[in-house]
Amino acid sequence: MKRRNFIKLAGAGATALIISPTLANCVSPSSANFKGHTFNELPYAYNALEPYIDAETMELHYSKHHKGYFKKFTAAIEGSELEKTPMHLIFKHINKYDDAVRNNGGGYYNHSLFWSCLNPNGGSPSAELAKAIDDDFGGMDQFKKDFFTQAKTQFGSGWAWLVLNKAGKLEVGNTANQDNPLMPDSDIQGIPLIAFDVWEHAYYLKYQNLRGDYINAFWNIINWNEINERYANAKSGKWLG
Repeated sequence: MKRRNFIKLAGAGATALIISPTLANCVSPSSANFKGHTFNELPYAYNALEPYIDAETMELHYSKHHKGYFKKFTAAIEGSELEKTPMHLIFKHINKYDDAVRNNGGGYYNHSLFWSCLNPNGGSPSAELAKAIDDDFGGMDQFKKDFFTQAKTQFGSGWAWLVLNKAGKLEVGNTANQDNPLMPDSDIQGIPLIAFDVWEHAYYLKYQNLRGDYINAFWNIINWNEINERYANAKSGKWLG
């Protein structure tokens, strides 16, 4: 059996499994609730996001790329105080640490947040978030255009973001490699609400060089329920525990 067909069949069978519903231990940085760095299961099957993201890409992306970052990150911090330090505090002082912590810690965290931003039944923006999008971007259509620009124009590997910035406003931006808005030298600063992966490994099997098509497909599988919760927590100050 060809690898692609095997993965699709495996993904279809996995749909019936009970899978961990949250990646909160990584993406929610409450210091009081921190239980160590863990590699959590996806909250859906590999094929759950088809046809927008194919099962083969999901399997490779999650089990090879993401897991690889996690393994290298935990190896880099083994025996140090960082084993007991939440990710947001590591990122706050990221310039104290070497590239192995920055790159692999970023890859571990960013991917965990990315998976939580995807869902085949992700709902719609809350009234509060919809109003903020209207106020800060001029409407959903303009927000999508601005987000598209940030994702499309990120040169090479990187991420596009929606954040709640220090002024309490929504803002979009991008970062290179595995950097993120929690790092003090990032071009965009704030509490991450949406993380969108524009590394080629996230889309090339299906979309090849058509990054724009991949970006547009995102809106069909965006998990507004998760983003609504993240926005509400960020506005209320609960995000940092």
